Amino acid sequence: MTTRKVIAADIGSRYEAPGAELVRIACQFQSRIILKSGEMHVNAKSIMGMMAFRPSKGMEIEISAEGEDEEKAVDGLESFLKNE
Repeated sequence: MTTRKVIAADIGSRYEAPGAELVRIACQFQSRIILKSGEMHVNAKSIMGMMAFRPSKGMEIEISAEGEDEEKAVDGLESFLKNE
């Protein structure tokens, strides 16, 4: 399992629907990906989960991935959340 904490950038300014874009990116990977912030834990591949999670600027998010491409999955989501 690979885990990394990131502080989210202002992804809402770059994407009209940042939650949907995050799901699109997460679905490119085979690994199981979980995002955590505070008490909330969601599957990064779930649009309903992302609608409830609502990543926003300054939010501390822990990305955890488990599977054959877990490193790439964490890197991809970190890059998106940091708006790189």
